[in-house]
Amino acid sequence: MQQTERKPLFDLGQLVATPGALTALEKSGQSPMHFLSRHVTGDWGELTEDDRKENQLSVEKGLRILSSYKTNAGERLWVITESSRCHTTILLPEEY
Repeated sequence: MQQTERKPLFDLGQLVATPGALTALEKSGQSPMHFLSRHVTGDWGELTEDDRKENQLSVEKGLRILSSYKTNAGERLWVITESSRCHTTILLPEEY
């Protein structure tokens, strides 16, 4: 079966991560790029249908975009791209 590559929907800007997110990634053995590539191609992770629709509107209108994922270790990570597209942050929800 041929695998198709999804194209980025928006610019990520500068990539940053909080100390808590870096610790969670280290514990899980996962790369931040795993979550960033899902985020930028429209795989928003574990969001409600309303939040998914809001993200689609945000892509079209240039608003803030939020994705929510669980690591292999069971910790929740958020990935947020600001409306200016100047930066994208990986963080734990409690660090927001």
